[in-house]
Amino acid sequence: MSASSARDFYDSLAADYHRVFPDWDASIARQAAVLDGLVRRELGPGPHRLLDCACGIGTQAIGLARAGHRVVGSDLSPVAATRAAAESADRGVVLATAAADMRQLPFGPDTFDAVVCADNSLAHLLSAQDLAAALRGMRRVLRDGGLLLLTLRDYDDIRRTRPATSPPQVSHGSDGRSITFQLWHWHDDGERYDQEYFQLVPDEEGWEVRVRRATSWALPRRTVTDAASAAGFTDPTWHMPDTSGFYQPVFTARTD
Repeated sequence: MSASSARDFYDSLAADYHRVFPDWDASIARQAAVLDGLVRRELGPGPHRLLDCACGIGTQAIGLARAGHRVVGSDLSPVAATRAAAESADRGVVLATAAADMRQLPFGPDTFDAVVCADNSLAHLLSAQDLAAALRGMRRVLRDGGLLLLTLRDYDDIRRTRPATSPPQVSHGSDGRSITFQLWHWHDDGERYDQEYFQLVPDEEGWEVRVRRATSWALPRRTVTDAASAAGFTDPTWHMPDTSGFYQPVFTARTD
């Protein structure tokens, strides 16, 4: 998926992204509790300088800033980054945001104590070259002794089963219930898939159907681990949902 295609997808989805979650504010708090716990366990009590380099509308960045960290959120989608800034301000949280491609992070070396890339964002990088560029950039902006923290779908299992759809997710909001689900169309290589991202949103006449399309790379854990090691990270560790409490596998690694 090209950068422009991914940007267009998330620009379009930004206004509705909260509908992915049954209760977005509850998800902000729940995810922050796990991620903040990992950051403090690895780096000490802090507060720490964090970059969320795929911040979207702020799901992780807002919660981590609320936990006391000094957070910068960047995202390929300027529309999503703008919404993240507005949502954080509405909640009384300080969050600086920027529109930036994770493969070309516009921050100086040794700027951050930790870099977060969550919600399966890394899977939109469709080549080994793009994955390597993103991880090298994350390494560059981290100080020595810093922490990398990624979350991805459990693609080791997904690549075995190659599902055709995701379970529907019902969200409850001020305008009523909305429903989100995806149809997955696997490429012949068995590694990449196109998503049709359906959202049924209530309107005066019943339902409005909104469809967006994106492509993802079903990255197995070994591929991520090897790419992170090649980018200069050490101590790679996978934290699975049954032990971490996070809804996706979480990968952590350190800089020397």
